[in-house]
Amino acid sequence: MKFSIYQESRPGSRPNNQDRVAYSYSRESLLMVVADGMGGHLHGEIAAQIAAQYLIESFQQAAQPQIRDELMFLSRSLTNAHNAIVDYAYDKRLPDAPRTTIVACLIQNSVAYWAHAGDSRLYLVRKGRTVAQTRDHSRLQLMIDQGLITEEEALHHPARNRIFSCLGGTHSPQVEFSSATPLFANDLIVMCTDGVWGNLESDDITEQMGEANILEVTPKILNRAEARGGLTCDNLSILSMRWHDDYADGTPSTVSTDTMPVDTITTKMDGFTRGRVPEGNALSDNDIEQAIKEINSAIKKYSRFDPR
Repeated sequence: MKFSIYQESRPGSRPNNQDRVAYSYSRESLLMVVADGMGGHLHGEIAAQIAAQYLIESFQQAAQPQIRDELMFLSRSLTNAHNAIVDYAYDKRLPDAPRTTIVACLIQNSVAYWAHAGDSRLYLVRKGRTVAQTRDHSRLQLMIDQGLITEEEALHHPARNRIFSCLGGTHSPQVEFSSATPLFANDLIVMCTDGVWGNLESDDITEQMGEANILEVTPKILNRAEARGGLTCDNLSILSMRWHDDYADGTPSTVSTDTMPVDTITTKMDGFTRGRVPEGNALSDNDIEQAIKEINSAIKKYSRFDPR
């Protein structure tokens, strides 16, 4: 496999960042995850952390160096991540379980498979146009489908944050899966939370990122979204990946897994942050350390199944 990849997450104008972004790859398989936590102080972050961490740890166990059944892996991992979040809420006696949107993409043999719940999005851009895009599990998307509002009107609609599927909460998620989608040289996959796409015009991602160097253009996309979000800007997270075939010119920013040992996994995952916001709003070190212990405990209950 050869690919270029970039991820970044920002708090926007919010005191804490409840988004999580992560990717992990073996010699023959790549997993990318974006999650947007919802809930009160700390709990949204925990839901997103459990979801992202569970998928990454499941991938690390199963990619030897490939996943045997891609869609089954995504289905089992998302279901168990949901159950781990619900168990966390039960153990903590929370009145309302924390929730998170999720979009995950698994690539091997130059074929992509993705799954999502909620309104975190995936775009597949080829030759300057969007050839595939996830459909939000939201009230607004239903209204658009029914012709009640336009996509432009939806950008500023008061119900834009109401979703009907997510991990956690009181209902089982309605996870939507893609078909097997072949990738070709220079294809671009962009995954992001609503803090990004909700502050951009419909064609910004396609037009600005279509053929550009993702290491240079992705931060500019975040800058634009954050500026448009202004004083009410939500957390912003994005993961962009440019796919290269065997004949693509190698560059310093390109990841090549050809020489990786079969039993090696490489991972990058954001976690809880310290010292990025004023002290009165920041999570304390004790809050963070306790949350990490509870997250690991919730994940451990579901880590014995065979996710391959």
